[in-house]
Amino acid sequence: MSVVTTQTTAAAAQLDRPPRRRRGKATSYRLSFGHWWWALPAVVLVIVTIYVTTAFGAFYAFTDWSGIGKWNWVGLENFQKIFKNPEMLGSLKNTLILAFGFLVLSNVIGLGFALALNRGLKSRYVLRTLVFMPVVIAPIAVSYIWKFVFAYDGPLNQTLALLGLEQYQQDWLADPTLALAAILIVMVWQSIGFAMVIYLAGLATVPQEIEEAAALDGAGPIRRFFSVVWYQIQPSIAIATTLSLIQGLRVFDQVMALTAGGPAGATQTLATQVYQQTFQFGNFGFGAALALMLSLLILVFTVAQQRLTRDRD
Repeated sequence: MSVVTTQTTAAAAQLDRPPRRRRGKATSYRLSFGHWWWALPAVVLVIVTIYVTTAFGAFYAFTDWSGIGKWNWVGLENFQKIFKNPEMLGSLKNTLILAFGFLVLSNVIGLGFALALNRGLKSRYVLRTLVFMPVVIAPIAVSYIWKFVFAYDGPLNQTLALLGLEQYQQDWLADPTLALAAILIVMVWQSIGFAMVIYLAGLATVPQEIEEAAALDGAGPIRRFFSVVWYQIQPSIAIATTLSLIQGLRVFDQVMALTAGGPAGATQTLATQVYQQTFQFGNFGFGAALALMLSLLILVFTVAQQRLTRDRD
């Protein structure tokens, strides 16, 4: 009897309760649109400082503007000059060599350090700090340090002399072939720690139980890495390789500090050509064309690299 009375009372209370007002489309729209007001200043700032300025730069790439005064529309003439000029093609070649060399070496060595310092060693935290330290130093400062190392009377040649290897002494930054390799060494040396940190974050997500089970099944370290670890750290591989590729394509500081594009333009890159053509020679239109080509190059290679390393679960 008490149960029936309780149910009746509850039903009566529901009848007496005023009906809830459903939120209409206008209210829902206002609430959802209200979220945009919080982000609107940041969106406007990004549009003005990045997209609008990029659009202006792309526009001047089709002109002969010198940075001062009037300009004339020249169409694709600047881009034709790029592909007809052997010096510009050499800069493009150097850019690709440095970018892909940096991509491979920094990620391979960084992953090696991450695997070595992942677990087991008691001193791994100290060693991680030592490997990561070059990352926090300004690239221009690191480049000048290495310029002293590569000097003919620098520590590198002095060490070779102490070891009785005088025949291998070189003027490392004055040789067209060795200078490009020297720049690549500096780039990789400073960025190993950055790649290592990304891969350490990926390795932390690998369940240790799976590795132990694979070891019990008789899988060696190499087999465990390619059968278990490799697939677990795919997101880290995608991030590290993408950032490395972008950094390698727009390399500037190391080249300017070590060789300034020399000897005889042997280490010029697209980024250094943009700087020289725009600010040293006053060819703003031609420099804008180089910058636009470099931006498109970064975009194309980044999209292609993302497709190659995307997760295919």
